[in-house]
Amino acid sequence: MSRIGRMPITIPAGVKVELADDNTITVKGAKETLTRTLHPEMKVEIEGDTITIVRPSDNKMHRSLHGLTRTLVNNMIIGVTDGFTKVLEINGVGYRAAMQGKTLNLTLGYSHPVNFEAEAGITIEVPQPNQIIVKGADKERVGATAAKIRSFRAPEPYKGKGIKYADEYIRRKEGKTGAKKK
Repeated sequence: MSRIGRMPITIPAGVKVELADDNTITVKGAKETLTRTLHPEMKVEIEGDTITIVRPSDNKMHRSLHGLTRTLVNNMIIGVTDGFTKVLEINGVGYRAAMQGKTLNLTLGYSHPVNFEAEAGITIEVPQPNQIIVKGADKERVGATAAKIRSFRAPEPYKGKGIKYADEYIRRKEGKTGAKKK
């Protein structure tokens, strides 16, 4: 039995969960409304203020989908109540970020500035020139947006210059030793 899959999900106050016939679940909260179509073989039961996920059999595919389905529904509920955030840090001389309206303007050592427009439902904040905060209700879209911003200048291992996650550790490499030629 899946340890994660069999855990019930409690629906907090102010959140409305609806399940359609084609296994599409809609979660409405104070921040946003999220909709996702779950795997058709997984059964979602809503009883009062708890949600349980039931799998039809013990074969390998159903066991793997059990915990995944529960986690996806739980992330939707957390997203509409609290939301998700990813914090990025910029390291490097002259590297900085600034917001111009809804456009993120990045100066990353290229000959041109990099402009990035966030999709709907995602907000980007720049409290300091070397810090970017990505917020939103959908965990998957927040992570994808943060990864896209990071990909503009991924951190390099010698000086650590680039955009990295706040909790990411960059393994440093030793530079050339400068051995003498004969």
